[in-house]
Amino acid sequence: MNGSVAYQSIQKRGLHIGLLPAMAAAVNGTTPLTLDHDLDVLPEAGRRLTASRLAELVDDLAARLWAAGVRPDAHLVLHKKANADVWMLACAASRIGAVPVLLSPNLDAATVGALLERIEKPDLLTDGHKLDALAELPLAQLTRQVIVVAGERPQTVSLATLAGSPRVKPVVRPLDEAAVITHTSGTTGVPKLVVHTPRTQGLRLKPQWRLLSLMRKRENVAIHIPFVHSRNVAAMALALLKEMPVLLMNESDPGTVAELFLENRPGLVEALPNSLMAWEELTEDPRKPFASVKYFSSTFDAIHPRTMGRLLTSSERRGALFFQIYGQSEVGPAVGRAYFRHSAHKANGRCVGWQMPVGSAKVRVVNRGGKRPTKESPGHIQVSWPALAKTYFGEQERYDSNRDGDWWATGDVGYFTRFGCLHMLDREVDMVPGVASSLEVEDVVLDKLTELSELVVVHGPDSEAVPVLCTHGDEPLDLDRWRAAVADFPQLADPVQIPEAELPRTGTLKVRRRSLADRLKNRPMDQA
Repeated sequence: MNGSVAYQSIQKRGLHIGLLPAMAAAVNGTTPLTLDHDLDVLPEAGRRLTASRLAELVDDLAARLWAAGVRPDAHLVLHKKANADVWMLACAASRIGAVPVLLSPNLDAATVGALLERIEKPDLLTDGHKLDALAELPLAQLTRQVIVVAGERPQTVSLATLAGSPRVKPVVRPLDEAAVITHTSGTTGVPKLVVHTPRTQGLRLKPQWRLLSLMRKRENVAIHIPFVHSRNVAAMALALLKEMPVLLMNESDPGTVAELFLENRPGLVEALPNSLMAWEELTEDPRKPFASVKYFSSTFDAIHPRTMGRLLTSSERRGALFFQIYGQSEVGPAVGRAYFRHSAHKANGRCVGWQMPVGSAKVRVVNRGGKRPTKESPGHIQVSWPALAKTYFGEQERYDSNRDGDWWATGDVGYFTRFGCLHMLDREVDMVPGVASSLEVEDVVLDKLTELSELVVVHGPDSEAVPVLCTHGDEPLDLDRWRAAVADFPQLADPVQIPEAELPRTGTLKVRRRSLADRLKNRPMDQA
């Protein structure tokens, strides 16, 4: 089997992550998979695997889960320390027909409890660290059983004691039934549980399959995405089926990342926008850790032009490109565009891309209040294609309220230019009176003030536009430079500076704007 045949099979039969490791091994069993950390569930496996070894490990873990009593159609909640074994255990659960439910390790106990209650007595797969964090929860009432990846705890089943369990034949989930459940960022409350099916997961591979086809030779692919995110499912499938050696990263510290890139020399890097922003300082490293990178890719939030420009300039590859894809967990990749080395820093960061080729998502912008969508009067961004998530688990009415026939309301506002580029201006709930686009203000000011590591414009106590900022090393802000940089934005209130460690973030490092605004209202912070 070659990668193209495997991909075509997925387009017909759906993406079943339980079968993916074995499929990758059939395509090329020698494809390397390098980790920057040890697996909690199988520390003896080491950090250098192959596709064939990965398939063996997942088959072993599937057998252990079966021996633990996990069965087809069961919901298995994975909530443990961030580690690549989250993805491997999800594959193992899928392999025996169970539905993995991936919860971020950043969720607090109350949120985890609410989600366990919504799922109604799932199996819980966790670790000792998280069990301690969940001590306040009545897990005996909320779950069918608790399984730990290693060690032993009272009233739990340990996978470590189930080594050598008899192997189990794969169980294939129906094409349009739940296959994997992930969750939204929860920026506005308890996260929603997003249900993905084999069909929707498979269809979402289309745009990125075309992107990877641009790579004319096998090169290392560095992936730094939360292991619980739906995007990680797609990224791993694409890389393995394309026979690309994978560097699967957990570490985000710039110094550690530099060493990893110097050792592995990736040709493609896919990471969170805020991770790439944090790695900007590496563009000044004389060792040039980004020299080997020809393609940068990010598929979460829109990314600041300053970040793209600095990363591309630091590459020594001819024709280096930055691919930005705009989408959501509920819709997958919606629109995208490429940025080039000599123009990325000057790009309009609100232009998130153009609609992709036939077979990909369709996007429209619906007017608000009867006005044609423009920058001054943006409309609702909606997406339609068969890859939309099937539902919100346990919240069908909430899901249905977001649908307009075949169209999904993203909650973002924007407009199409006359050239067909989608401009995403803001989340509708984050719009600040008097500011056309908070994100645009942030793009412009960040480009002018390189000392800023983050800038977020939020609602102030009196609905004014308050810029909350962080600086590299938490150095004091130069107010004269600030005033010069924001001269074109007189609607901004005086800035508020906080240590970057105090920024409330989601598991994908998005700033929780509403939490930040609430903090301004409830406990006013010192102005810069």
